[in-house]
Amino acid sequence: MGSMAVLYAFLAVHFWFGCYYDWNYVKIPQEEHSMGSSFGKTEKLKFLTFWNALLQGVFFTICFLNDVIGSNEPNPKKTPFIRRIKDLLFTSLAFPLSMFVGLTFWALFTIDRELVFPKVLDKYFPVWLNHIMHTNIMIFVILEMIISYRTYPSRKTGVSILSIFMLTYLIWIHVIYHYTGIWVYPVLTVLNAPMRLVFFVVLLFLILLMYLLGEKMNKIFWSNQIKAIETNKKKKKH
Repeated sequence: MGSMAVLYAFLAVHFWFGCYYDWNYVKIPQEEHSMGSSFGKTEKLKFLTFWNALLQGVFFTICFLNDVIGSNEPNPKKTPFIRRIKDLLFTSLAFPLSMFVGLTFWALFTIDRELVFPKVLDKYFPVWLNHIMHTNIMIFVILEMIISYRTYPSRKTGVSILSIFMLTYLIWIHVIYHYTGIWVYPVLTVLNAPMRLVFFVVLLFLILLMYLLGEKMNKIFWSNQIKAIETNKKKKKH
């Protein structure tokens, strides 16, 4: 097993363990804060943070499998299916979603932590788990951006996948509110309906910016490989 496979195995276990610990051991009493309110057996699935952590676990597991049975070459003669899945998942979801979750969480935390992660939660949600869910997600997708080449899909495809994912989550939190009368995030309770609409539009705009940021970073870090691949394509046409 190569060093890259070992790294990917570690990252996958790192996120799977974070999800396992959060799901089984982080229990916030509802009387302490509304963020501890349950919704059937899907309490943890209320949060985009948890969706993203699960996604990172899946993504780095796929990275590990690709390293073992796929290919990390910039332009293989035949791209393995596992590699195509890895590239599509990273570009359309893993990178933009992790950057979005991390940046919005720490921005709101800095402005007023009670809007996103009230202080009362500290005794239930350990600091190390908070960093797995909100800090390491950014560090490790940026690391992946640097160490491994990927092919970006058409912008239409990537943005469509990301938009469908975010729309699904937006519908989900409204379903939860409909049945419980409680907003998943405290910040939503202090906004009236028009302001919540503006808030959601701004967040959608921000996550689309994160997608474009990923495109730009990929071109910067892998400019030589991209140029070489484009040159080879032109030669084959002629």
